[in-house]
Amino acid sequence: MSAANAPLEVTLSNPRADRVRRVRALAGAPVRKREGRFLVEGPQGVREAVRFAATRIRDVYVTPDAAERHPEIVREAQAAGVYVHGCSDEVSGAMSKDAQGVLAVVEAVPVPIEEAFATGRTPVIVLSDVRDPGNLGVVIRTADVAGAGGVICAGDCVEATNPKVVRATAGSLFHLPVVEGPALVEAVEAAHEGGMRVLAADGSGDVVLGEAGADAEALSRPTAWAFGNEAHGLAPEALALADAVVRIPILGHAESLNLATAVAVCLYAGLRR
Repeated sequence: MSAANAPLEVTLSNPRADRVRRVRALAGAPVRKREGRFLVEGPQGVREAVRFAATRIRDVYVTPDAAERHPEIVREAQAAGVYVHGCSDEVSGAMSKDAQGVLAVVEAVPVPIEEAFATGRTPVIVLSDVRDPGNLGVVIRTADVAGAGGVICAGDCVEATNPKVVRATAGSLFHLPVVEGPALVEAVEAAHEGGMRVLAADGSGDVVLGEAGADAEALSRPTAWAFGNEAHGLAPEALALADAVVRIPILGHAESLNLATAVAVCLYAGLRR
């Protein structure tokens, strides 16, 4: 049997070991902030971290069964110089209940706001005070699918390194710039400096998405889309920062769209134009 096909040796079998405890502690925000590291759980997320951010990975942990199911993760991680620990099922479960036998510890690297506009791709997504981890993760994944230039998490957004966010991105966190921390006004100013028109998505908008004329004008230039908090949307002062306020027409009886769905609708309306 070749070395490449040899079973992964289990070197970590004690679920009460200090290393296991330290990895598990990264589920908490204070520890992530102090250590400057976060967890990537599951084969899809770890695979994309290995392929797109290998230099930021501190360690990969894989059970023998997971190594058999996903040999490319082990092979590519080792080729990139990433240390791969073979661990028992008990250790994997103690580190994370959501790892499916594959887990990575990754360095958290701040992304300058300029990077979201340096890709040359549009639109750029600006989120204000988005608090739901699942929503943020799906928005990042949707932005990736639509070829967006980046996602800016302005104001009091949930951390992009929150485990639920990371899982929901399905690896897209490593495909495009995700900026955290700027004020909304800073994000809008950066968009304008980058030659982008800022469109705020809100039910109060005068421009109706899909409506001929005004819609075409609103989407005729490189765009940054701004979206607000799931419960409260964008505040009036935030709407005032935008070049136009756009609403998605609701033809049935629902009050509104889920944030991630609204992002997808607006992104693909722009692509259609």
